[in-house]
Amino acid sequence: MKKIIFVFFGFALNFGWLACKTTEHHVDITISPEAGANYKSGDPVTVKLSYPGDLKPDSIVFLVDSAKVATKKDSTALILKTDSLSLGPRVVTARIFSQGKSQEITTNIVLLAAKSPEQYTYVVERKFPHDTSSYTEGLEYHDGYLYESTGNYGSSKLMKVDLQTGKALLSVKLDKKYFGEGFTMLGDKIMQLTYKEKTGFVYDKNTFKTLKTFSYNTGVEGWGVCNDGTKIYTDDSSNRIWFLDTKDYHNIGFIDVYDDKRQIDMVNELEYVNKKLYANVYTQDTILVINPKTGSVEQRVDMKDLWPLKDRPSGFDNTQNVLNGIAWDEKGKRLFVTGKKWPYVYQVRFVKK
Repeated sequence: MKKIIFVFFGFALNFGWLACKTTEHHVDITISPEAGANYKSGDPVTVKLSYPGDLKPDSIVFLVDSAKVATKKDSTALILKTDSLSLGPRVVTARIFSQGKSQEITTNIVLLAAKSPEQYTYVVERKFPHDTSSYTEGLEYHDGYLYESTGNYGSSKLMKVDLQTGKALLSVKLDKKYFGEGFTMLGDKIMQLTYKEKTGFVYDKNTFKTLKTFSYNTGVEGWGVCNDGTKIYTDDSSNRIWFLDTKDYHNIGFIDVYDDKRQIDMVNELEYVNKKLYANVYTQDTILVINPKTGSVEQRVDMKDLWPLKDRPSGFDNTQNVLNGIAWDEKGKRLFVTGKKWPYVYQVRFVKK
């Protein structure tokens, strides 16, 4: 239980998540649950205030992330419903009104996914050649071709690739000052991000002619990108997936990625598949299936040994050249996966363990 003492000093006291407005008398108020307490989505949260009997509230207003959720007249507990709240940290505030004055006390909870992810593995259905010089950052499949963006300063590219041969049919190289990252195709345009340069590019999908550049300041860095036709999804090395407007790429929202135990950081390459987000976890042989509305991890796919370590050449940098690249063939219902500088693109099917 959090506890805070209200004393009149002519200024507000602030203790991290807790804050109050001044009063003219000594008031001892506590709020529970304890700041940082974890709950699973859907669990009811009992929010309880305790205060001296000589404090007679006219009303107590409860807020979650600044949005009003309830009003009470006394210290009876608020049963907060969480099934409609986003995952991650949520700020809970009680604002007490009495005799023309207001005071407030604040705590926070962390909402986790309601249940643990289903565990999956994979079956390889086919293998296709992949350019081993390609440091894969993004992968998509459209109209019979793979499209791929690659990273590293001085060698970053956007390419249209023949799936059967692995050869680039069309490509554009980025200036050496840019590290290419994820991309996505929307209509007749392709939008590509860069790693730390806070710059994005828009290309004509048929010619790869650069149509414009734009400033990109959403998130810490530019990483993976995909879209669902109405909005763009991007990530930035954290557990946050941002929503962007499809016309001018400004931020319009976000979700935070959690399973039933913790936040999942390093969410990387993204693909929109059957109304879910598929994402690999950077440096791990793992693909997550994420609910794009809540951020909940619904499935975890173990991709270990997709390209077995025993088959890799001597001196191959396994710490850098990791699993990365997910593409979905909507028409053919095929899923493709590869890695940085890997020799193959794998057509895979997920199967439950």
